Amino acid sequence: MKKDELRKIYLAKRNALSYDELSRLSKQLCDLFFLSVDLSKIKVLHIYLPIESKQEPNTWLLIDRLNNEYPAIQLSLPKVENDKMESIFYEGNQQLEKNHWGILQPAYGVSTPPEKIDLIVVPLLAFDLHGHRVGYGRGFYDRFLKTCRPNCIKIGLSLFEPVDAIDFNQHDVLLNHCLTPAQLYNF
Repeated sequence: MKKDELRKIYLAKRNALSYDELSRLSKQLCDLFFLSVDLSKIKVLHIYLPIESKQEPNTWLLIDRLNNEYPAIQLSLPKVENDKMESIFYEGNQQLEKNHWGILQPAYGVSTPPEKIDLIVVPLLAFDLHGHRVGYGRGFYDRFLKTCRPNCIKIGLSLFEPVDAIDFNQHDVLLNHCLTPAQLYNF
């Protein structure tokens, strides 16, 4: 299926979720993340902050638990500026401010060298069983992922199960895994 079609369908599916349903699915994702993902060798983990207006999974649940249970793992957050995304080490909520899209991101901080990142939690709207994903269409994550080590683990978070197939191009970077509230898919 074409990415534009999937984008519309899955944005509508997300928008149809109640606050309680989104909270329940986000908690299931969080619980399954810690049951399914081996964090024993992870030193630096890049994770996005949820865009509430787009009903994204609540990654704050993951961030809080990582900070509490895995304090040795350094967290890093995306920052978009001048149509380029970089990763910034997370120092705390005092570091965050909304960008011109209304998305929380670090206002300042130390840039995370992409080659130091061991695991990236990737946002998406839909995915297929081959590791292709549909994002918002700006290509920020695909460009960023190309700067990371080839063995960097890329895990997508999805509120929904996979679609049959997604059209893709040479700019797309495949996921290694995708986590839904029901299971972890491996590609």
